[in-house]
Amino acid sequence: MYKYKNIHRSLSLLSRTYETIVPFQHVNPSKPMFNHPIKPVNSPLFFCSSTLGPYEHDEIEFRNCTETLGLVKDSVEKIELERGVGLIMNIIGPPGRDYAAVRNNLEQCNASVSPELVTEILSRVRNDWKAAFTFFRWAGKQPGYTHSLRQYHCVIAILGKMRRFNAAWALVNEMNKSEKSMVSQQTLLIMIRKYSAVHDVDKAVKTFNAFNRFNLQAGVHEFHDLLIALCRCKNVKEAEGLMKGNKDVYPLTTKSFNIILNGWCNVVCSPREGRRIWWEMCNERIPRDVISYSTIITCYSKCNETKEVIKIFNELKASGVNPDIRIYNGVIHAFSKSGLEKDARELMNEMKENGIRPNAITYNSMIMPFCKKGKTSDAYKLFDEMLQRKLVPTVQTYQAFFRASRTSKEALSILQKMNEMGCCMDHDTYALLIRKLCRWGRFEEVWKLWNEMISSGLDHDRSSYVALVNGLFLNGKLEEAYKYQVEMKSKGLLPEPVIEETLQAWMAAKQTTERSMVDSKTKCSDA
Repeated sequence: MYKYKNIHRSLSLLSRTYETIVPFQHVNPSKPMFNHPIKPVNSPLFFCSSTLGPYEHDEIEFRNCTETLGLVKDSVEKIELERGVGLIMNIIGPPGRDYAAVRNNLEQCNASVSPELVTEILSRVRNDWKAAFTFFRWAGKQPGYTHSLRQYHCVIAILGKMRRFNAAWALVNEMNKSEKSMVSQQTLLIMIRKYSAVHDVDKAVKTFNAFNRFNLQAGVHEFHDLLIALCRCKNVKEAEGLMKGNKDVYPLTTKSFNIILNGWCNVVCSPREGRRIWWEMCNERIPRDVISYSTIITCYSKCNETKEVIKIFNELKASGVNPDIRIYNGVIHAFSKSGLEKDARELMNEMKENGIRPNAITYNSMIMPFCKKGKTSDAYKLFDEMLQRKLVPTVQTYQAFFRASRTSKEALSILQKMNEMGCCMDHDTYALLIRKLCRWGRFEEVWKLWNEMISSGLDHDRSSYVALVNGLFLNGKLEEAYKYQVEMKSKGLLPEPVIEETLQAWMAAKQTTERSMVDSKTKCSDA
């Protein structure tokens, strides 16, 4: 035992009476979606965003899409691909343009269409569904080229993300009409994920039931994918109801409980609900595995319940389950957040003694709390230690230092180090830096980063637009803030309500003043 010195039948998806599903049409919301209501589950205490954790599936639709250019090894092919990408991106242009003109210009261009080019373009315009759909339709008509499953999945994901579900289902239907249906479990899983993202659980479940319509098997693996999709978007209560309501078809297992446990613990961040599921596993005689322990330890760590972390960790050891690196990382993170640096170090030494080598996440578990507390000198010592151990810092490592930076000079120095280490920035990092640099009034660097996003294969997403618009607004650059707010909305991205209302009021007042000045000049000239 470890003591640390610094601390003293409700729903059935496969009912034979279930009505025929036609997922290509919107369903009348007044009609019931299920045969029986889901049993109520206690509400969560509070909400806290998080990734799904142990069973999280990467979004298949854009996996490695931004690496397409790097995967083309032949120099001639790469040059040709880069030329085609540049040509088409120039034709597509900025958001809000005339898409009829874009279609006409695409018809006139001489770009050689290939799967690599289509994937790269779709990746770059994935936050602009009109551009993506226009290009996708044009590319599909080019001689010698046919869309593969990957390209269909990319554009279906884009349409689903922007809630263009009718258009997405039309493409699924189109895939199904080919000589050999291209529709796969992953195709429908994309739709399930997108419905889950907008909290339309009914249609996510209907899509799951549509597997049979496409002659696809809806086995336990696919059922778990449904639960994961629901949980990762905070529909945990409904996912729990589905799991329990279908236990006769899909028996309760450690994995299914872990999915729900992780939803309550690390997506909703409710220790109370996590604790309830934890004891239900015991009551149902469902064995807990290393993932179960890792999940609840991470939850208690996030919620600063260090005593509970130690209690569960000791319980784990007593049960005979050997802690893995995820559990050690979770406990180290809890100790670091609570100021128990020595205990965190001791645990890191214990890992080594047990043959588990600390990884980048282990160091992040200490670096991030140190940065948050302003202990940047200690964080930098850990960073140097990472490099000495030949560990590659992750983008999260650099984000911690960016958040702790006090001056633009310090932030830009970290950025230079990040570039030297070959670590690519993601959308979150760009948004974080844009927000910081706007606060310091360093707009030359802001515009450099803004343009760099496109050249690095990342389009401007909602988070980057919100960071830019807010930064311009707070610095009194209202004309520019309004311009980018309009551009953001033209891509179907939702603006921040308060800034939107203020900018609209400012524009209305500006237009009124301009009209008054015109009227005044007209009266003076008439006189």
